[in-house]
Amino acid sequence: MTQIRVARLREEILQQVSDILQNHLSDPRLSWVSVARVDLSPDLRHAKIYISVLGSDEAQQESLRVLSRAAGAVRSELARRLRLRRIPEILFRADHSIQYSVRVLALLRELGFAGDEPPPSAEDEP
Repeated sequence: MTQIRVARLREEILQQVSDILQNHLSDPRLSWVSVARVDLSPDLRHAKIYISVLGSDEAQQESLRVLSRAAGAVRSELARRLRLRRIPEILFRADHSIQYSVRVLALLRELGFAGDEPPPSAEDEP
């Protein structure tokens, strides 16, 4: 399968799973869940769906438990929406990239490198 087609399939799965989580599943523990990215195995049999949860680590773990139990329902709904011969097995994983970037920004601010004012431009220098 070409890289372009795999990238389009990843994006389509991301959009569809996001919609399924928002509109199809009615669990209140999933209200602050968003899909960050999707990784597909080379044979397209497995999809790791990385989620980001607004809230504490406990809320994130609880959301992952709920999603693990609902993976079959999400996969069934995905099969109805996508025209694929074989729908990948779904694994939900936590995405820590937002927390990581917030931590890096805080460290940069501590060091004085990331302030609210824009960086100096070349025109400002003599």
